Amino acid sequence: MEISLTPGLSRELSLEVKEPQTAHAYGSGLLKVYATPAMIAFMEKAALKAVAEHLPQGYSTVGTHVNIKHVKATPMGMKVWAKATLTEVEGKKLTFETEARDEEGIIGMGVHKRYIINESQFMQMFSGKDL
Repeated sequence: MEISLTPGLSRELSLEVKEPQTAHAYGSGLLKVYATPAMIAFMEKAALKAVAEHLPQGYSTVGTHVNIKHVKATPMGMKVWAKATLTEVEGKKLTFETEARDEEGIIGMGVHKRYIINESQFMQMFSGKDL
């Protein structure tokens, strides 16, 4: 199946930082500030959603690479935005520029790569395996 995606597709999401998204809750730090793994996951979610509605039924994307900098702490209660913009399409390989910001400015940025998959074929690779 031929899938055509155009660079420039983007999605921006927002959330309020709560306890489950803190470094303390993730175990990635001791403080109750926005966790780096939470920020990266939020950036990945923005990338996923940027292209999801443009894929045929039964297709999705999986993350394959992240190169992200987390440059500023964000306290609980503050709003965070994550934006991902598709910058390159090489067959099934997708590259996104990502950015996260809070109410005071940029908190993270980088590159995220995803790969287009046929969901049923992908899951068949794990059929019978204890995941």
